[in-house]
Amino acid sequence: MDPVVASSEDARWIARCLELAAAAAAADEVPVGAVVVIDGRLVGEGQNRVEAQQSPLAHAEMLALQQAIAAVGEKRLPQASLYCTLEPCFLCAGAILHARVQRVVFGARDPKFGAVRSLANLLEDPRLNHRCEVVEGVGADASAALLRAFFRGKRG
Repeated sequence: MDPVVASSEDARWIARCLELAAAAAAADEVPVGAVVVIDGRLVGEGQNRVEAQQSPLAHAEMLALQQAIAAVGEKRLPQASLYCTLEPCFLCAGAILHARVQRVVFGARDPKFGAVRSLANLLEDPRLNHRCEVVEGVGADASAALLRAFFRGKRG
């Protein structure tokens, strides 16, 4: 599959994701932010809340998808773009596929859990009945810097 080029709109939405990720870090959560956009309109956003909710399901992408589904009133989001600061994990990639999201734009790769490029390529797997367009690397340096600073602070 040919690489897809990012747009200025992609940078705009990743900037919002970075704000959400910074808010997550301020709340002592792993700094990841995500938004869902349909036709240029924000319909869902989330930041990691795993610690606050004491749930391994409270990933930024999952919360953004839940909010978008509630806003749209449908379980599928075929015209949606999901933006996130970090490569989605297997949990989030599965939810993205089930929601039929059209496009995913992410910042930094996640070599330990990433299911879009690092450990697997779930969103473009031809064996599945749905595939997403994927754009990577938008805001990657800023996303990675937030993550490094957060974990550096944890290690003391």
